[in-house]
Amino acid sequence: MRFEDFNLDPMINEGLQAMSFEKPTPIQEKAIPLIMSGVDIIGCAQTGTGKTAAFILPVLHHLLQNPTKGVNTIILAPTRELAMQIDQQIEGFSYFTNASSIAVYGGGDGEDYVRQKRALKTGADIIIATPGRLISLIGSKEVDLSQLNHLILDEADRMLDMGFHDDIMKIISVLPKKRQTLLFSATMPPNIRKLAKGIMGSYEEISIKISKPAEGIDQRAIMAHDPQKEALLTEVLKNKDFQSVIVFASTREKVKNIARTLKRKGDKVQDFHSDLDQSEREKIMQQFKARNLRVLIGTDILSRGIDVEGIDLVVNFDVPPDPEDYVHRIGRTARASKTGTAITFINPRDIPKFRQIEKLIEKELKKEQPPSELGEGPQYSSAGKSRSGKGGQRHGRRSSRNPQGKRRGGSFRSGKKSGGHSGRGGGDNRKSR
Repeated sequence: MRFEDFNLDPMINEGLQAMSFEKPTPIQEKAIPLIMSGVDIIGCAQTGTGKTAAFILPVLHHLLQNPTKGVNTIILAPTRELAMQIDQQIEGFSYFTNASSIAVYGGGDGEDYVRQKRALKTGADIIIATPGRLISLIGSKEVDLSQLNHLILDEADRMLDMGFHDDIMKIISVLPKKRQTLLFSATMPPNIRKLAKGIMGSYEEISIKISKPAEGIDQRAIMAHDPQKEALLTEVLKNKDFQSVIVFASTREKVKNIARTLKRKGDKVQDFHSDLDQSEREKIMQQFKARNLRVLIGTDILSRGIDVEGIDLVVNFDVPPDPEDYVHRIGRTARASKTGTAITFINPRDIPKFRQIEKLIEKELKKEQPPSELGEGPQYSSAGKSRSGKGGQRHGRRSSRNPQGKRRGGSFRSGKKSGGHSGRGGGDNRKSR
């Protein structure tokens, strides 16, 4: 199937041709005809599957075929970064049309707010907004939503996780009842279905099975007790082939602590979390994209909606709680047919969670031990329980040696690994250039 088969407006097709878009992705192939027919849908698809185009293209088509005065479409997004990315993609798709869009979000200064209000007064067909800022604009009577035709919730699961449920419902309460509602989510937990039932009537459901990690990702797993992890991360980062690195940790406090440790060692590193205001986060992301920062450390806020190519290494300092989050995290590397490395540190408590990850990706990774100078890590049991002894340390060292008496574990300085699985079929862990 090709994009011209959708019978989109010719000006949209012209834009797609200019952007070299030829064949739709699975989510686009399923969603675009349904959205063009006017039905409400729930789409379950992970980041990177092309879901933004799946809802933008048919909405633009409707806008061009049936022009309206005032705001035609609202797209709700959980973060400023994602709102800006969606706006940029709309600019590309609508290049040959007269459709207009604006991203509105909080965290900026007063001038940003005034600029956003002015843009809304002069008219915008599509508003991409974070929930809090949109509520402020609605309250100030600066936006007329009486002619709204489309409401789109992007990354709805993340918005609910971030506590936006009440804001979403407040926004929906002032929207026209007659509208098309599209809800997109990377996962489909019960609270998403409950939300859908509360804001939609009947709807079609599209589910694209979560894809496996890209073949270009060299996935590695290292057994490590919590006190070993910072030293292990430092050892990993000694490999200077890793020029652009993202480290995922489970909490903001842990993110801050890791950043402090690495900064003391002289690495170009920055923590990225919700305690920073939006302008700080945007500045950090610009520095990282420009390669002025080598290491970015954050929570799962980094795993979705952040589009940075050329990342050499992703480190899971902690095993993610949801197997699908593992795929989202390591999907930050090996993008656009490139190669990359993903390393996960596993402590005894995380063994059951990692078994679920291996079940999802349909692949069992060989478990490495830390370098010998860091001490022995816990032993991995396929039954899901650590075989470590009292206090988390195993008594005796035989199990950490191979039959020749050599200690197992990766050699991070050279980029080589001994005993780990290589997704590229070799032992060299360096990024291809």
